[in-house]
Amino acid sequence: MIKVHLRYLNISPRKVRMVAKMIKGLEVMKAEKQLLFSPRRPARNLLKLLKHAIDVAEKQKQLKKENLIIKNIIVNEGPRQKRFRAMSRGHVGRIMKKSSHITLELATKNGS
Repeated sequence: MIKVHLRYLNISPRKVRMVAKMIKGLEVMKAEKQLLFSPRRPARNLLKLLKHAIDVAEKQKQLKKENLIIKNIIVNEGPRQKRFRAMSRGHVGRIMKKSSHITLELATKNGS
């Protein structure tokens, strides 16, 4: 099993989870095509992460790309950046810029 991480992605976890659900459980080749043609913004970052995981599997574990599936993909919330915006009558509106931590797990089709 290969596990790779992407931390501090400046996209809301809710948006990333929508794309992550789309590829969970798919073969790596199909997931790559799905992400390549997806119009959503997190798809680019997930595609980079998937390609990194494939490289790790091929170079370090000597596994073939055709035998890999996405076993699990977990999207957690990272730290928030707190920003403020001036509003009427001297009030301040708080803006929370969310970030995501992503963990991608690959496994072979036979389960190991």
